[in-house]
This record gives sequence, C-alpha cells and structure tokens, in this order.
Amino acid sequence: MLLRLNENNIDDIAITKIVNLLKNGGIIIYPTDTVYSLGGDITKPLAVERICALKGIKPEKSNFSFVCSDLSHLSEYAKPISNSVFRIMKKALPGPYTFILEANNNVPKLLKQNKKTVGIRVPDNSITKAIVEALGNPIISTSLHDNSDDILEYFSDPEVIFQQYQDKVDAVIDGGFGNIYASTVIDCSGEEIVIIREGLGSLDILN
Repeated sequence: MLLRLNENNIDDIAITKIVNLLKNGGIIIYPTDTVYSLGGDITKPLAVERICALKGIKPEKSNFSFVCSDLSHLSEYAKPISNSVFRIMKKALPGPYTFILEANNNVPKLLKQNKKTVGIRVPDNSITKAIVEALGNPIISTSLHDNSDDILEYFSDPEVIFQQYQDKVDAVIDGGFGNIYASTVIDCSGEEIVIIREGLGSLDILN
C-alpha cells in the first residue's frame, strides 16, 4: 500500500489506517526529517522480528531508535539523565538527532535482548508526529539504508522505495522526497558526551 500524505495537511483517515497496521504487527516505511525509515509498533515483537529479517540483522545485534512525538516518554525507556543532557535534548528536539541514553529495565523486555542503551529520536516531521501520537507509544525504527550504503535516489524517492519494498512491508508513506543525510548521533550514556556520527543536525546545540 502506498499512502501519500501532505505534511502541511495531515489526512486523519490515512493516519488511522497506518496506526491499525502498526497495532496488528505491521511494518511501514515512513518519512522523517532525515532519511526514510522502517518502523513498527514498539510493543509488537512480530514487528521487530520482521524489520530484522528485512534488513538481514539479528535482533540482539540491532541498533534501533525509539521514535517519539516529544520527550514525555523518556522516563519509560531511559534511566534518569542529568540536567545538562536534558537541556541539550530540549534545545535539539524535535530535530535531526539521535540521542543514545542508558536504557532502563523496560527496554530489554520490549526487544527481548540485553540492551544497555537506547536511541531516542523526535523527528521534526508532522507526519511522523501524527502517527506516533495516534499510536500512543513510540515507533521502533531504523534507517532504510545500511551504514555502508550511499543514500541516493533509491532511498529518498518514495515511489522508487515503493517499487522495491511493496511486497516486503505493509505500507509506504509518501511524504515527498526524503533527505540524503542521516541524523547526528550523540552518545550521552557515559560520563562524557561523545559524537558517534555527524549528520544533518548541527553540533552547535552542545555549546
């Protein structure tokens, strides 16, 4: 299924269809403020298994992000963070950043793996926000491309994505051309803040 959505005029009926798919363990390809991503309902183990199978990775070795609509879910999945880290996140989000935080005990139960950290994303994209808010919990997500791949038209053009993945996912959400730059990844799980990957997000937020 290919669903075209206008970020400036969200179709509630389409959002309901997407949420129903996710609640039934479906997986989607959807736009963010960076690259197109694979996503599923964080509470559905089947969705996690399907995403891993599609990307050819083992669940215990996967690096998923939890895509949230805001920071209100933070305490459900991450251990308490310092005021300085929280200020940085408030400044950066919503935006093209992934923050690596210490995971609390809920995360291993959700992913059925011994994860000590969790990646938190709040994309600056109204389609993503509408889906997550309607779902009522974060989307477990991973970029459509692999880290070894160049992000070319294949990953940025939703019609090309649909041609390649229509038999592998339940829906591709066309929110227009995606970006060709991934998110900036900032590891805040240790004593020192470490930049894991410089992407679309500016590092000025750390100043």
